Amino acid sequence: MNILDIISKKKAGEELSKEEIEFFVSGYTESVIPDYQASALLMAIVLKGMTEKETVFLTEAMLKTGNIKDLSSLGENTADKHSTGGVGDKTTLIAMPIAAAMGMKIAKMSGRALGHTGGTIDKLEAIKGYKINLSEEEFIKTVEKTSLSVIYTDETSVPADKKIYALRDVTGTTDSLPLIASSIMSKKLSSGAKNILLDVKMGSGSFMKTKEDAEKLGRLMVKIGGENGRRVGALITDMDEPLGLSVGNALEILEALEVLGGGGEERLRTLCLKIAAAMAELSFSVSEEEALKAAEEALISGAAKEKFREWITAQGGNASFMENESLLKPYPPRAKLFAKESGYFTVLNTEKIGMAALLSGAGRLKKEDKIDYFAGILLKKKKGDKVEKGEVLAEIYSESDEKAEEAKKTLEKTLAVVKEEPQKTDIVIKTIM
Repeated sequence: MNILDIISKKKAGEELSKEEIEFFVSGYTESVIPDYQASALLMAIVLKGMTEKETVFLTEAMLKTGNIKDLSSLGENTADKHSTGGVGDKTTLIAMPIAAAMGMKIAKMSGRALGHTGGTIDKLEAIKGYKINLSEEEFIKTVEKTSLSVIYTDETSVPADKKIYALRDVTGTTDSLPLIASSIMSKKLSSGAKNILLDVKMGSGSFMKTKEDAEKLGRLMVKIGGENGRRVGALITDMDEPLGLSVGNALEILEALEVLGGGGEERLRTLCLKIAAAMAELSFSVSEEEALKAAEEALISGAAKEKFREWITAQGGNASFMENESLLKPYPPRAKLFAKESGYFTVLNTEKIGMAALLSGAGRLKKEDKIDYFAGILLKKKKGDKVEKGEVLAEIYSESDEKAEEAKKTLEKTLAVVKEEPQKTDIVIKTIM
């Protein structure tokens, strides 16, 4: 067996065997197969695709290269959730405490920001003292104590994915459903949870631009999880407008607290309740109606907010920002965007709002860039809201006038006031269970 034959086979559109896929994954991970041959195979996969069987084999081969967390001591109700990435997506900060308050054991590994989309770990690092790195023993003990822990994906978790993804990123081979699905699911399976809920975003602010592609990805990942003995479900959710009103690390934590306090923006609250409820359906085999009722009770009673405090404190975070928001909002907005006419507020391209937040300092243009955890965008209107000329549409938080103005210029191209009320979309478009 050699890599040239495998490249030729896939280039001809033929199905690769389990052994051939394992040969490629292990060979590239161990630096036996060079970048140029690996990139040739990846491009052939992008152009010719992979069958479901091949994608399952690829996921399993990647999974074998790293450590799989052993959560058996936590019982059968271990649960995890993954979002494919969006703008203003702070659902982990809300839905996970709700799920934990409902009796699930949440052991979650998360990542940093990717392009225009935010990263949960970056948000959590805005909290003074919060430890993103725990040993496996500390990770499990935290879940035993509080029912919830979120840590940074460690180096022992799926090294094949890290290496293959880095190569895909610089060779134009990121836009492939089999490669996306295997990357996501290898990481989720390595986390060890028995029950996994996938939040697959679709629309202008996500990587999946169409409902068709989002559904294909969701079904493929559910299939991979089932083949590996996990209970997996997927929600296809709208990302044609930001999730909530804030885009930026500390700003999103403060908005998460609003929702956990029983308020907050309606679409964000609805999605978080549905995510927690879907996780309960998987974990406890209950009906959708029963699960949603339990999720609402966990939120309304204050149990989810208290669970959030326990979790942050258990991982070394100073939770005093829960009473003093100035700790996460230390300076006023640097710039504001005003409506030039009256009408209805709408968003032309959600991805550009993510880019505006990045330009304000809330994200990374280059891997080595430092994040300003307090920077970002705070929308003052939601899609469909009535607007009067001169009203504030958005505030830009940044330590730099220059960065704030760059962000404002980007916002001016995507935040609009129109004469006719725009059509609103349900936040959850489809459920795959």
